[in-house]
Amino acid sequence: MPDLIIGHPAWGELLFVREVFPDARLIAYFEFFYRPVGADVGFDPEFPSTPDDRYKLRIRNSTQLHALAECDAGISPTAWQRSTYPAREQARIRVIHEGIDLEAVRADPAATFRLADGRALTRQDRVITFVSRQLEPYRGFHVFMRALPELQRSIPDARFVIVGGDGVSYGTRPAPPHATFREKLLAEVGERIDPTRTHFVGRLPYADYLRLMQISRLHIYLTYPFVLSWSMLEAMACGAPVLGSATPPVQEVIRDGENGYLFDFFNRDQLVERATAIVAQDQAETDAIRCAARREIESRFSFTQHSLPAYRQLIQDVT
Repeated sequence: MPDLIIGHPAWGELLFVREVFPDARLIAYFEFFYRPVGADVGFDPEFPSTPDDRYKLRIRNSTQLHALAECDAGISPTAWQRSTYPAREQARIRVIHEGIDLEAVRADPAATFRLADGRALTRQDRVITFVSRQLEPYRGFHVFMRALPELQRSIPDARFVIVGGDGVSYGTRPAPPHATFREKLLAEVGERIDPTRTHFVGRLPYADYLRLMQISRLHIYLTYPFVLSWSMLEAMACGAPVLGSATPPVQEVIRDGENGYLFDFFNRDQLVERATAIVAQDQAETDAIRCAARREIESRFSFTQHSLPAYRQLIQDVT
């Protein structure tokens, strides 16, 4: 008989916990509460929502509403993600991020990342990175790809390393005849990009991914108003300057010109202009951003200094 259960309720994992373990204390991990308007749904006019989509969200949220009624406390990883929940419930949800292992995720000026053709890339190369679990619109892959021809023209010596799978984690699949969003976007812009400087590396082992973040001259990160990716935080922890979309989850962490850079999610011209200027700027200015980014992660997202003590305190309070 457990004293405490911590679980994620979104797909129904906690629905019958009280019936099976009536005496256990229960902490629910509230990652994201779906909204018909004001967050990810309807954000991108290229993928408009339908009434049916909005009805489904009401039902999808029902498992979380059950958990809110039954739990003794809740956790959300960021303040913005907590803000998606009903206002009357937010006081019961503590903001505790899972945390970043800052001993492993850190800058390494001597890091090397090896491409499939055997070429080794280092911090001396002008490497621009884009990372997403899956290459899909929720993480702005379509915006990045449509900007890529102009990015390559404006930064002619840069190599673009793109990490991610061809599936769909969020949203819908592309319409036929395209099986993946990578296939769809390459059909649009493939003739205008330089394949010798465009490297799709798929999904990487974690150690290889970290080496890539350590050599990145600029990390481009986009997201709908949705769950914040660890990759953005890990890029900052590795000292990679981040150019992120000015959407609420990113703005909670990045302050433009102070610990990173921001641009309008839908403004490809601004993305190109800002990326070009950042890569060309004085090294001292870049180093200042790198250091500020690392300090931001240390001050808010360290697993050992922040997340673990906060979890321990929560567990003590609940039990």
